[in-house]
Amino acid sequence: MKLNSANINVMMKACRNAAKHLIRDFGEIEKLQVSVKGPGDFVTASDKKVEKILIDELSKARPNYSILSEEIGEIKNDEEFKWVIDPIDGTANFLHGIPHFCISVGLEKNNEIVDGIIFDPIKDEIFTAEKGNGSYLNNQRLRVSGRSDLKDSMIFTGGVRHGSKDEDLIQKEYKKIASEVDIPVRKMGSAALDMAYVAAGRCDGFWQRNLNYWDIAAGIILIKEAGGFVTDFKGEANYIKNKNILASNSKIGLEMIELLK
Repeated sequence: MKLNSANINVMMKACRNAAKHLIRDFGEIEKLQVSVKGPGDFVTASDKKVEKILIDELSKARPNYSILSEEIGEIKNDEEFKWVIDPIDGTANFLHGIPHFCISVGLEKNNEIVDGIIFDPIKDEIFTAEKGNGSYLNNQRLRVSGRSDLKDSMIFTGGVRHGSKDEDLIQKEYKKIASEVDIPVRKMGSAALDMAYVAAGRCDGFWQRNLNYWDIAAGIILIKEAGGFVTDFKGEANYIKNKNILASNSKIGLEMIELLK
């Protein structure tokens, strides 16, 4: 089975078209690594180019929908529907030639994410979800893991940025979680893919502070439709407003909340 609603098809087409340019640009990164100036400006240009392709495609198909995107900010149109776009999630990985990054697009209806796509173009893995119709990876149904013991779980996080106002707090939270699991906590470098991996059961839980809406929008619906658990660190639904998110299967979520709140 696969998702083939009109909006999912629009999102899929936009992501695949944008991915062609992203793959080509990624192929240039290795050459740019040895340049004196470095690839930073190139990556910025790639981000904007991918964003433009996504916005052009989505606007052509749905000209009245509003748009929120990382680079350009917000375009206000229809108040009912809004595209939420992250053209490259995992920019630092992309910058260093590490093949772990993605395009993320969510569709919001009346302030709720109802469709989402996270596309890893290098691995050709496309995660899709639609409210009430499930989550899929390349058309195969997804379910979160069934692991019930935090001690045995694979947990992802984004870690701390040096100089962050929450640096000490984030370090304390990291130590709390890390001390409870036998498998070292992973920092993969792409919040959107971290959430997709929770939905796919590849990891059991993910938490991170200071995330923007476009980082997590598509991941929210992916995890919910895969049977997972999405809250803030207090176990409440204020993860967008508070910019902190905890995502897991339903069995270890409460244990993670107790450690974080």
